[in-house]
Amino acid sequence: MSTDPIERLLAAPPDLPVAAGLAPLVEALAARGAAVLHAPPGTGKTTLVPPAVAAALGGRVVVTQPRRIAARAAARRLAHLLGEPVGATVGYAVRGERKVGADTRIEVVTTGVLLRRLQRDPELPGVSAVVLDEVHERQLDVDLTLALLVDVREHLRPDLAVVAMSATVEAERTAGVLAGGGAAGEPVPVVGVPGALHPVAEHWCPPPPGVRRTDDRGVTPAFLDHVAATTRRALADQPGDVLVFLPGVGEVSGVVRRLAGVAADVRALHGRLPSEEQDLALTAGPRRRVVVSTAVAESSLTVPGVRVVVDAGLTRRPHTDHRRALAGLVTVPVSRASAEQRAGRAGREGPGAAYRCWSQAEHAHLDPHPAPEIATADLTAFALELAVWGSPGGADLALLDPPPRPALAAARATLTLLGAVDEDGAVTARGREIARVGTDPRLARALLDGAGPVGARRAAEVVALLSEDVRVPDGDLVAALRAMRRGGPATGSWRTQVRRLHDALPGSHRQDRQDRQAGGTLSDDLAVGLVVALAHPDRIARRRRDSTAYLMASGTGAVLAPGQTTLAGLPWLVVADAERRPGQRDATVRAAAPLSEDLALEAAPSLWHERDEATWREGRVVARRTTRLGAIDLASVPLADPPPELVAAAVGEALSREGLALLPWSEAATALRARLAFLHRTLGDPWPDVSDAALSASVESWLGPELAKLRGGRDLRRVDLVTALRRLLPWPEAARLDELAPERVAVPSGSSVRVDYDGEQPVLAVRLQEVFGWRAAPRIAGGRVPLLLHLLSPARRPVAVTADLTSFWASGYPQVRAELRGRYPKHAWPEDPLSAPPTRGVRR
Repeated sequence: MSTDPIERLLAAPPDLPVAAGLAPLVEALAARGAAVLHAPPGTGKTTLVPPAVAAALGGRVVVTQPRRIAARAAARRLAHLLGEPVGATVGYAVRGERKVGADTRIEVVTTGVLLRRLQRDPELPGVSAVVLDEVHERQLDVDLTLALLVDVREHLRPDLAVVAMSATVEAERTAGVLAGGGAAGEPVPVVGVPGALHPVAEHWCPPPPGVRRTDDRGVTPAFLDHVAATTRRALADQPGDVLVFLPGVGEVSGVVRRLAGVAADVRALHGRLPSEEQDLALTAGPRRRVVVSTAVAESSLTVPGVRVVVDAGLTRRPHTDHRRALAGLVTVPVSRASAEQRAGRAGREGPGAAYRCWSQAEHAHLDPHPAPEIATADLTAFALELAVWGSPGGADLALLDPPPRPALAAARATLTLLGAVDEDGAVTARGREIARVGTDPRLARALLDGAGPVGARRAAEVVALLSEDVRVPDGDLVAALRAMRRGGPATGSWRTQVRRLHDALPGSHRQDRQDRQAGGTLSDDLAVGLVVALAHPDRIARRRRDSTAYLMASGTGAVLAPGQTTLAGLPWLVVADAERRPGQRDATVRAAAPLSEDLALEAAPSLWHERDEATWREGRVVARRTTRLGAIDLASVPLADPPPELVAAAVGEALSREGLALLPWSEAATALRARLAFLHRTLGDPWPDVSDAALSASVESWLGPELAKLRGGRDLRRVDLVTALRRLLPWPEAARLDELAPERVAVPSGSSVRVDYDGEQPVLAVRLQEVFGWRAAPRIAGGRVPLLLHLLSPARRPVAVTADLTSFWASGYPQVRAELRGRYPKHAWPEDPLSAPPTRGVRR
């Protein structure tokens, strides 16, 4: 018998479906150096693939898991199968904890840990293969790590083997990406392993009428009551252990409390529990168990003994409102694919049952698959990783999906504000320092800059609180910090993170004495607020005057959730977490801390600005010098003599809002505008469009010089609109304006009569006797348009309208003559108007 523990395991492997796919997988690695393993959850891929790869290739095999709890559990299970302790042949490394030895051949790590190693040394010395597990979850770190590994294989380590393990049909896409540029771009082999699930009976258990699953505060207590009641029903109706899925730690704790007294061991399972309690949840005991879990048990963990699943049908997903700079986790319905994976947990060891806390009709409307994080998440950390790698934007990397441009632009803007990247997106020395902390860049900045004023230890505590997604009762971060310090079952992960962050500070151990001295400088209230403000300066908020609502520096409104009494009424606070749902005007604050104006200015000096502003109000220009922190007004004083450009801008904005009627349109300006409108309508370009829409859109070009002369609202009445409109005249055509659209026309009587251009056709209103001798109406616009003659009586009353004067003399004039001779007998009314001399209508 071999003394190699891995060879012994592979010689007599557990009865798992994936065993049949190990040989084809090893062959694919030998042929292409990379492969995709497509296998449903529960087939044993995490257990048997790493040993098979290690036996075939030698060297160290790094296996990734998306979560710390899954990495530790996978390492413990594999070490148990080898009959060794963790840290021998099999070890693990997660954030803040590592158990490996000199003889370790399989190291299970979180994807984030591998990402850090790739950034430090992309050649991964000593590593022969990387096995990426749970690629189908499409977490941001997993997508990025896959792309970086493809880059490493193409340019540094063509010998580095990569296996991507996926539980969904997107395996073919992953195979195409993993191929990179090699082998003419042909996808790497996909090894499929069918599942071996037992049948699972579906039970639809929607909540009672009137019970909502979520509201503004999150998951409702009434719905948690329903989940607990459904669990009790499942315990009574079915054999075996029960696995309950809930979206977050707070909901897990709530249902655990509600299940007190059931005839089973109730165990919580989530990533913030101490490892001992996680082991209890993952280990079968003498009694039936109810394991109440977050999504960590959906695909990356094996919970033995489970024959029943109770699914609340909710999950936490990252979501970012880029317009309002709000990012965080939101509670949403699961996808159908996730629901199927959860239900499948009941059919691994025998026939099972799945109790779904929603209706079959709702199920049909669920999204088919979860959206990849890259499509919805905040991309600030992702963009920094790209910059550190030397690929700002990631265009040259093999990403499964490209990052959305608006989200990437917002991320770059944030990194530029932090000083982490330069104007071209390249990483700076400051950016590398932030990246080395190994947390969200904003939190890393808060840790680095907050350690001085609040002390390194306290800065690490607050940043750990923000990075661990700790439940914050009543939204009060200060109270949450004090609760974590008091200890409890959920504080182990937080304490580990505090130590890691404290150690990540340059010279942090030398600051311990300074920490004790700094403890008296700021109260916990303001220390927490300052650190949060350093992380999220755009979320500094000031209470609106005569209101309970707040305005954040980003310009977004915010309101405290009902029950947040400790924060109510504070003049300043900083928001760590907020959510804005569709239909809401303001965001709802989930977690916040007190702040003062002085600390707000200290945390966000780049948002402080002083600006002279002018607005048009009630017919005059009102100018003020304002001091703001982002969108928050700090001070405002009147300006007695505002700069001309401000006045011009205020009037221009008023014109766009109230229209051109605001301007002093003289008769001459109105007439000129009408002439230009006629030429544009008749001849087109280059004669300008002078409609309201066109003039409003080009105020700066034609009216700008006049606006620049303004010193106040009263000056507006002296604006010369004729001069302004003449700026629009095209050159050299401008010289023909009076020829093509004359302002006045000379008539046979010797008079000069104004042409009216207000209608569709230009009108010449003239006394009939003044046009005796004209054979035809004059034509303008280069002969294209005849004037429409409004022929008037001596009393200037209309007697005829015509553009065809020849026809009028022949057929219309005799009747008009007969009528006018009787009415105006002292005026001349010749029978032949073409030969008679014109008169101005005076008596003879």
